[in-house]
This record gives sequence, C-alpha cells and structure tokens, in this order.
Amino acid sequence: MLFIEDVDLTPNPQALKFILNEKLLQKEARNFSSKEEAQKDPLAKGIFEIPGVVSVFYMDKFITIEKEPSAQWAQIQRPLVDFIKKFDKSLIPPESETFQISKEEETELLKKINEVIDTRVRPALAGDGGGLEIRGLEGYTLKIRYQGACGSCPSSIRGTLIAIENLLKREVNPAIEVVSD
Repeated sequence: MLFIEDVDLTPNPQALKFILNEKLLQKEARNFSSKEEAQKDPLAKGIFEIPGVVSVFYMDKFITIEKEPSAQWAQIQRPLVDFIKKFDKSLIPPESETFQISKEEETELLKKINEVIDTRVRPALAGDGGGLEIRGLEGYTLKIRYQGACGSCPSSIRGTLIAIENLLKREVNPAIEVVSD
C-alpha cells in the first residue's frame, strides 16, 4: 500500500514535496500543469481532483504539488493522504522506452552537459521537489524546462538558471548559454 512518509518544504512557497514509501517510476519524471494534461494519467488526474491543486510533478519516490495561492495546505493534504492510500500503483501508465539517438548524432558537448546535469543539477532540484528537462541544444544555447516545484518557483526563474549556466560554463564550455523554454 502506498502512503506518504514525509512532507518537505520547497523553495517555492506554493509547492510541497510528498515523499512516498515506494517508487512510482524508475527513470522518468512526469509533469502536469493542468487537469487536461493529466487525463491519461490516473495518479495525476486524481490529485487534480483535489480543489486548489494547480500542478503535479512526480518521479522516483515523491510527488510535488503546487497549489493556488489562495488555497490552504490543510484543505489539500488530508484528501491527498486518503487518495494515495487508496490509489492502485499499477494504474500508473508504463514508462516509455527511452529514445536513444545514435552516437554519431549525439554531440560530445551534449554528452558532457547531460553528465553534469544528471550528477550535479537534477539531484539538487529533486531535493527541492522539482526537476529539469533538456529541450534541446542549438549551438551553445541549451534550452531547459523546469518541472515540479521548480516550474513556477521565483528563484528558478533567474537564480537557479544562472547557477546552472555558470556550472556548465565552468565544467563544460565557457560559451554555453542556458535559457528556460
């Protein structure tokens, strides 16, 4: 049976990270910004049924929920706990097979960027209830999209973006520019 083991604050004042007793996904991260986006995902769809929820992000053993500024966590947490206890984990859609581009197509630059992002950035963002998706690389411009608590967090808009860019400039290539997609 699924249950919430702990709740962590995130840098986003409107988002909380709910840590579960079991893994939901092995390798993917799923982000939903609306009830409509979540229609084919029973877990996210059910969470959106709770009044006040505006986004759902989940991966590994946690779910990050963002609420409307006017909503109170007390109105969301109890229904969430009840929903998670009753939810059948087997209803979560299977993870997609990851598309592997050929070694010829993957540039050495993108490999290095992914290595730094995977080892240094994603774990830190996950610790705060969020994630990051690489949307593309054009020349030295890396396009990213924040997920979960990071998606609307005031500090991710500039502060975290600059920190990621500075890290990549130091460890990969000084010409790299990071933009949020």
